[in-house]
Amino acid sequence: MPFIAAVSKIDLPYKTDQQEVKKQARDMFLVNFPEVDRLIFAFDNTEIKYRNLCKPLSYYASANTFEERNNEYISTALTFSVQAIEDCVQKAKISKEDITDILFVSTTGLATPSMDALIINKLRLSPNINRIPIWGLGCGGGVSGMAKANTLAIANPDAVVLLVAVELCSLTLIKSDYSKSNFIGSSLFSDGIAACIIKGDNHGTKNEITYQASSSKLYYDSLEVMGWDFQDTGFKVLFSKDIPTFINEHIKEDVIGFLAKQNLELKDIKNFIFHPGGKKVLDAYKDALQVEGDFLEKTREVMNENGNMSSVTVLYVLEKFMTIGYEDGYGLMLAMGPGFSSEMVLLKMKKDS
Repeated sequence: MPFIAAVSKIDLPYKTDQQEVKKQARDMFLVNFPEVDRLIFAFDNTEIKYRNLCKPLSYYASANTFEERNNEYISTALTFSVQAIEDCVQKAKISKEDITDILFVSTTGLATPSMDALIINKLRLSPNINRIPIWGLGCGGGVSGMAKANTLAIANPDAVVLLVAVELCSLTLIKSDYSKSNFIGSSLFSDGIAACIIKGDNHGTKNEITYQASSSKLYYDSLEVMGWDFQDTGFKVLFSKDIPTFINEHIKEDVIGFLAKQNLELKDIKNFIFHPGGKKVLDAYKDALQVEGDFLEKTREVMNENGNMSSVTVLYVLEKFMTIGYEDGYGLMLAMGPGFSSEMVLLKMKKDS
């Protein structure tokens, strides 16, 4: 089976204390959003300590157009994608010429030619590389991208697949949007960039994190739960307060059903690599799955230190497992996204002997 050879993440240059973000958000919303003082506690209730931001905090208080923000998205995404890829290539002990496929995952900016084309030009990757840009999966994109990268490696055991995920959520902030969704979004969302190398079976399995299976599910009649409303001013964030309830109602059955197809049970999972949508989402996972111990510790730490980086966050969690260590056994990657949808990847994780 394919295996994950390396993961690299980016600590962006303007990581900012959540309390500073809170103060600026209050100042920005105070005049036009009467509920600001009643809802300002949301910044503390997230349990987020720092926000991984691609621009200084003052940038978000100044007037800028959708065109200006999207241009910043393209330039910033390219710069830090290249940095993450170069680090990941070095960790995986390959050369950039070895890469056979590239998947680029994002939901927070637009580019045509797509960002993968810009990366190929900048790094001078093979002009014959297989390209798959994946757009619009929101928070579920990192897990879905991992599943698709491994599918490519199953189809071609000689493959060296590069998965890149970029979310610059802060650049979608519409300064003139005084809605509750935008206010709550300003308490949660951050920026992140990660790169992964997945190798096909013919490359051996020195790294013992192997792909086993994946699952994707779209829940009917839930299109309004999370997404964007595209306006002249940019990407207006939409998400429902019912997301934790939705998780409570569905996720246990879905996880147990997915594992049963692999002849496994929930107790067989030793490493939970979940996307931290927020404290309420983590609490919903905990309540629904009833796993003993602090099984979401690394997930929570990533959220505390960075905020919600949409699709990229789960790859930061994976990187933490690979850096700090994991238990022998199975690992489950899971994220929920627009649609409303769930994405899962089952990994077999064995420590180096």
